[in-house]
Amino acid sequence: MLIMKITTTPLEGVIVIEPDMFEDNRGFFLETFHQQKYKEMGIDRQWVQDNVSFSMKGVLRGLHFQVKKPQAKLVQALQGEIYDVVVDLRRDSPTFKKSFSILLTGTCMTQMFIPEGFAHGYCVISKNALFAYKCSEFYSPSDEGGLLWSDPEIGIEWPFFNPILSPKDQKLPRLSEFPENWLA
Repeated sequence: MLIMKITTTPLEGVIVIEPDMFEDNRGFFLETFHQQKYKEMGIDRQWVQDNVSFSMKGVLRGLHFQVKKPQAKLVQALQGEIYDVVVDLRRDSPTFKKSFSILLTGTCMTQMFIPEGFAHGYCVISKNALFAYKCSEFYSPSDEGGLLWSDPEIGIEWPFFNPILSPKDQKLPRLSEFPENWLA
């Protein structure tokens, strides 16, 4: 029996997961991952790496992906509020170039499953945030790809006009500038 609410999104394969939290006067308890339950909902991946990121308000990380070793991700805000975004880079998908965004908070612990073939990024809208994600493939610096956060062809409505970006993220290409081998 699944103990969570599952919602599909307009992007095929991207799923929003709202786990049940068991709260009392001591705090709360929830499962953040249960292999059999996730497999029953169609998320059948071998997770090989867990990552945690801490960021301050206005920090935007992304939009990232791996080219030859694509990663599926299971993402979740553990503390604070994150404006989380995915962009479909699957050339043969009916939603190619489309994006989906969601508010993830440490209060409700909602997760999002992102299959391979998507660029992913997020922006911190609270004072700070702790963000966790599982990856189905190991991080490979030589295989990094990225999409400029403000690419007008994608048209993401971010909550900040001047986010705090890493030097690398400032120089990411627009979709029209992608090398041919970057798209699935």
